[in-house]
Amino acid sequence: MSNFADFGLASPILEALAAEGYETPTPIQTQAIPLVLAGRDLCGIAQTGTGKTAAFALPILQRFSAAPSRRVPRGCRALVLCPTRELASQIADSFRTYGCGSRLSTAVVFGGVAIGGQQRLLAPGVDILVATPGRLLDLIDRRDLSLEHVQVLVLDEADRMLDLGFIHALRRIVKLLPRQRQTLLFSATMPRAIAALADDCLTEPVKVAVTPVATTAERVQQEVVFVPMPQKRALLTTLLADPAFERVLVFTRTKHGADRVVRHLTDHGVEALAIHGNKSQPQRERALAGFRGGQIRVLVATDIAARGIDVDSVSHVINFELPNVPEDYVHRIGRTARAGAAGTAISFCSDDERPYLRDIEKLTRLKLQVVPLPANLPAVATAPDQERPAKRHFNAAPRWPDNGRNDNGNGRPTSSSPRPARANGQHSSSADGQRERAGDARDLPAFLRRDADGGRPSRAPWWQNRRGRKPGSRAASSR
Repeated sequence: MSNFADFGLASPILEALAAEGYETPTPIQTQAIPLVLAGRDLCGIAQTGTGKTAAFALPILQRFSAAPSRRVPRGCRALVLCPTRELASQIADSFRTYGCGSRLSTAVVFGGVAIGGQQRLLAPGVDILVATPGRLLDLIDRRDLSLEHVQVLVLDEADRMLDLGFIHALRRIVKLLPRQRQTLLFSATMPRAIAALADDCLTEPVKVAVTPVATTAERVQQEVVFVPMPQKRALLTTLLADPAFERVLVFTRTKHGADRVVRHLTDHGVEALAIHGNKSQPQRERALAGFRGGQIRVLVATDIAARGIDVDSVSHVINFELPNVPEDYVHRIGRTARAGAAGTAISFCSDDERPYLRDIEKLTRLKLQVVPLPANLPAVATAPDQERPAKRHFNAAPRWPDNGRNDNGNGRPTSSSPRPARANGQHSSSADGQRERAGDARDLPAFLRRDADGGRPSRAPWWQNRRGRKPGSRAASSR
């Protein structure tokens, strides 16, 4: 089928597609839409950015528009489950865009925001509900939502939901659904656990695979740079000095690592923001909106957001740290070269990450092109973890200053350690030792300082009251 009109879609849907500039369906849409319109269960395997959302959104809108029904309070007709908040918002926006000419209602619920507004949104009932598993179960437990009238279930990015630990939540949700329903499962990869879930949820499904499992986008130029860990930040700054890096998405393994990269880039005059699980939902939305609108040139993200970022014209994806799960590499670089465009993916690989690189090349069946380090890369001798001094714990033993004496390993002088020699080779006198101890005490916290003669602490002990008297004394007891 060469155009969307061949699917028999309603005129309002075709007009919405034309307004968005969609003319020719993608391979996953060509194969999936007729099967979904026929009511078949479907297991679709396709890479991100290939049009999976429209592959299930268009037939659902067509089906509900052709057979309108009254909304059930606290119910929905179609349920779409996805792993992240960003992806849920984008799927809901796609339903609203494609169905703008119909009277179908679409709602989206996810965690990280107040639940009260979502409760009020679901009270009259909706036609299409897009949700993350955790918040969906919260609403069900509060009896603000019922799944008794669901006609279509969609599991989008099922393998990512498995990675995030939603498998038990998914099984619980499936038990609450009617037996007579249509189930659609879409995923970029097909691990064994997802295959087992598909066997449990789908009834005589039709499998559609437009690309081999775990292959990467063909239009992405994939490169790897072998660089020591301490030089990764300097390499990132050097690459971003090139104007060709117009809109860059940087991936790290940890949330704190993403924040450190943002601070480094900001200190070097590069506009960057981070998006990860520790950010509030308004912060994540502002960062994504700024990146999409061009106000932010670099967006630093973790793998949890890898599949929820649908931004056009991402010129480069940089793996600042290689993922320890090889499938995540496929989803990371899928953020570029979307909608037929070209893109570049550059991976920074340190010595301890070479096993991750081997797993990625084995999974994708592709040898990454090795690129040498830039000649103008500044040398960095300090490891990132050593850039900041370690914090002193309150209860830790105080570090005595090194005055040339031996110690027993914890910074305190041993009883047999000799005193530091004076200029004439003689040991210090008793008075000198007292002055020396007083100098040592000045390096301690105030509550541990003692007078030079070894007397009591200069500050009152904790058990004394404000007037410096012991509890139970005559003055204290008289009050």
